[in-house]
Amino acid sequence: MSVALEGAGWHPAAWREPRARPAELLTGRYWTDLAAEAERGLLDFVTIEDGLSLQSSRYQAPDGRTDQVRGRLDSVLIAARVAPRTRHLGLVPTVIVTHTEPFHASKAIATLDYVSTGRAGVRVRVSAAPHEAAHFGRRSFPQLSLADRDNPAVRELIGALFAEAADYVEVMRRLWDSWEDDAEIRDVSTGRFIDIEKVHYIDFVGEQFSVKGPSITPRPPQGQPVVSALGHATGPYQLIGRSADVGYVTPPDPAGAAAIVAEIRAAQAAAGRAEEPLPVLADLVVFLGPDAAAAQARRDRLDERSGREYTSDARIFAGTASQLADLLLEWRAAGLSGFRLRPAVIPDDLEAITRDLVPELQRRGVFRTAYDDATLRERLGLVRRPANRYAPAGRN
Repeated sequence: MSVALEGAGWHPAAWREPRARPAELLTGRYWTDLAAEAERGLLDFVTIEDGLSLQSSRYQAPDGRTDQVRGRLDSVLIAARVAPRTRHLGLVPTVIVTHTEPFHASKAIATLDYVSTGRAGVRVRVSAAPHEAAHFGRRSFPQLSLADRDNPAVRELIGALFAEAADYVEVMRRLWDSWEDDAEIRDVSTGRFIDIEKVHYIDFVGEQFSVKGPSITPRPPQGQPVVSALGHATGPYQLIGRSADVGYVTPPDPAGAAAIVAEIRAAQAAAGRAEEPLPVLADLVVFLGPDAAAAQARRDRLDERSGREYTSDARIFAGTASQLADLLLEWRAAGLSGFRLRPAVIPDDLEAITRDLVPELQRRGVFRTAYDDATLRERLGLVRRPANRYAPAGRN
């Protein structure tokens, strides 16, 4: 089980709650406190949201609102700040791949893996927002509603963005492998620091990227940090099945979850990865309270402050920790590997997850009672340290 961290919480009025810390959102202490709480709850990992423009209630453009949180820190740098203050928690920042370079992202995530001693991951995300493209001036996008899946232009754009994302992931993975595990010799007596024959050019040429390599950062502790992606439809499901180690999905119910998992498994098999573990986690926004009425009342109060009913791409749950445990177990039977919970309000709902939900799951015998010393890959049931694609078989 994991938690998705977003500012003061996923509800846009969360920053106005009594225990919120809006004055500290741009401080290292705030984020280390959240990570410490997640680690207290023995969670697998946290994801950290990011973006290329100010937060907005509209995907395609700024909304001009001044009554909601605007502004954020860079998620990779947050994770690097948090890493030395945690020992077990996986750290998965978001990287928007549409306007960034895979070479830069690969060395940043490799560095995070070193700083965290094998607990790094990355969530890759695309962007089709015209105002975000304008920050870079290298490409432009039309004003399209991505919800209109029947529009041929929308389908073409989504297909191109996710094909580019797959190439981006491939470049990162090749760069992580561009140093063999024992390429660094560090032999003072002979004066040899590296074996240059074990540092490889990747020579990747694709539609959007041409990357020579090698990386400037030696192979990370996990070999391959964990790559994850969020999917809502066939395009991202294909990316998850083809390229990711972990997928996040937003089903409305168990039947929807089963159908989505089946589609991802089909994409995984088509990519020749059928035998590889690929956890699929369902996202849920959670409002937790001592009873269902209290949880719903808190949601209603936040909606009133916000001036509109809160909606989400993920299902919204309001109730008790015990009721949420019932729901998670019901949904897991549909083939899901686990869950990524989005706390509606931080710290209230984050603490309800770690201090109420986790003990409830422990009582039912379905959640760990202590961490081991595993890497993030090991904790998620992935191959511990994948073979290096550039090393001869005898050197892996």
